Amino acid sequence: MGPIATYPPLMDSLGRVTADIVDCFECPRLVAWREKVADEKRAAFRDEVYWGRPVPGFGDPKATLVIVGLAPAAHGGNRTGRVFTGDRSGDWLFGALYRAGYANQPTSVSADDGLSLTGAYVAAAVRCAPPENKPTTEERDTCLPYLRRELALLTRLKVIVVLGQFAYDVMVRELGIRPKPKFGHGAEVRVPESDVTIVCSFHPSQQNTFTGKLTEEMFDAVFQRTRALTSPTR
Repeated sequence: MGPIATYPPLMDSLGRVTADIVDCFECPRLVAWREKVADEKRAAFRDEVYWGRPVPGFGDPKATLVIVGLAPAAHGGNRTGRVFTGDRSGDWLFGALYRAGYANQPTSVSADDGLSLTGAYVAAAVRCAPPENKPTTEERDTCLPYLRRELALLTRLKVIVVLGQFAYDVMVRELGIRPKPKFGHGAEVRVPESDVTIVCSFHPSQQNTFTGKLTEEMFDAVFQRTRALTSPTR
């Protein structure tokens, strides 16, 4: 695998990151899987044209909040072309963002459905849908420069909400936090030598929401906390 392109900060832009992500073919296993899923489809979406490519982040360039998930869902972001769009995890995420005032609508079903985020940006640690939702360590590390560039370009960033252990491990490693604090829903970690705080949340996967491990009240509390952490009077 060749190295992913990087740019001096003054030459980079979110648009450039998006273009580079969409055109990425660095991980053969992920390329084969995302294209296989897009070709075979799920029966419920058999009449739709799947995106079948890497999925970029999206949101407000002036965001003070960044939400980092694991990877696009095979029949969610890999189908719609927008992360957390068109799946049940997205229903939870955008519902919570709407209730907290970050989104203009509580659902997201397609990339052109009118969803707009204010003060928030949504990304993922890995940009292609992985088999069994499990990227390899090499795939994770190959994809990480994209997230690194997005974070560098979001110059007003104050809070990073990590959805699940995988995203937490990625961010702690990327930001050089040692020793690593234990992950737990609602846990907070201050990034050294900055005014950025990591806020942890269980991932809004069906495994967590159907079992009650993550409730709507618990999820809303995370974004109520991000509001407090990003308040101008803080």
